[in-house]
Amino acid sequence: MKDFINKNKDNLITYGIVIIAYIVLELLMSLGLISSLMTGLLVPLCAYIILAVSLNITVGILGELSLGHAGFMCVGAFTSAFFSKCTVNVITVEWIRFTIAILIGFLCAGVIGFLIGMPVLRLKGDYLAIVTLAFGEIIKNVMNVLYIGRDSKGFHFSTKDAVALGLEESGEIIVNGAQGITGTPKSSNFTVGVVLILITLFIVLNLIKSRDGRAVMAIRDNVIAAESVGINITKYKLLAFSISAALAGVAGVLYSHNLSSLMATPKNFGYNMSIMILVFVVLGGIGNIRGSIISAVILTLLPELLRGLSNLRMLIYAIVLIAMMLFSWSPKAKDFRDKTVATLLFWKKDNTVKGGSDNGSN
Repeated sequence: MKDFINKNKDNLITYGIVIIAYIVLELLMSLGLISSLMTGLLVPLCAYIILAVSLNITVGILGELSLGHAGFMCVGAFTSAFFSKCTVNVITVEWIRFTIAILIGFLCAGVIGFLIGMPVLRLKGDYLAIVTLAFGEIIKNVMNVLYIGRDSKGFHFSTKDAVALGLEESGEIIVNGAQGITGTPKSSNFTVGVVLILITLFIVLNLIKSRDGRAVMAIRDNVIAAESVGINITKYKLLAFSISAALAGVAGVLYSHNLSSLMATPKNFGYNMSIMILVFVVLGGIGNIRGSIISAVILTLLPELLRGLSNLRMLIYAIVLIAMMLFSWSPKAKDFRDKTVATLLFWKKDNTVKGGSDNGSN
């Protein structure tokens, strides 16, 4: 047991931070110390954390720049919402229906990630970023022109308008173009969000320490060297990209089941969302999973916490962004962090030695 704790100490600290934060927030909510506005942000915050951690697989572990992460989120959101809307009267047990919806969002986003990754991952640098950005915009625009209805004859599809579906009078429009999907069961809550965060962390942190994870990081560090020792470049790139996309789909499921109306707007699934997720990853430290969680929390809650400051709100937000970037990436800041950690470790070791000496003398 001791060996297990020593080997997984860093991972256990990450899990512990999430669990302690959850317990503290639940206590504050039960005491009425958190406003309804902040309470409403908790589920989207969980989705953003999952998105940031999952994107870190592609950007931090694989070392490729992707700007289409919101597109995979969109796939997971719409496929799961479509399933839930169609089966709300068939699968009456909510947690079973929602669990299946999560699996559907995970699998659909993962399959799309695999299909997109096969041609896209042959590109590098700016070209890869441009193509993934185009994919995200294409997915969003497809959802905006897609109409799906259902009647006694089955499902009807159209990209023109709702009238072109030709539904019977008793028919139902499920996906209504730019108006999206309305009436999705609101199955998401903060507890479910935290559980999904822990599952995501378990997958990602164990991937990093696994043989496959080491192969992916070897590709990131030097493709030629990795290939020369027999690592299948295409296989491991697709593995990392597909897992990242699938987890983004899970975030989409959580996000969509927290809304009464799901629309593929630029705010929800557009370019700005992809950039915001990338900002979480970059400011938290590329490859730093715990940093992604912290930056997602700070940058999501900060605008709301500063809302009362009116004109100064965005100025303070910009200052915090710059400060976080300097703290994460400045060489002097890195040296300061390393020296501080070394000093604390030395102090702790020195105290331990002194304590041992005192006990021995007694």
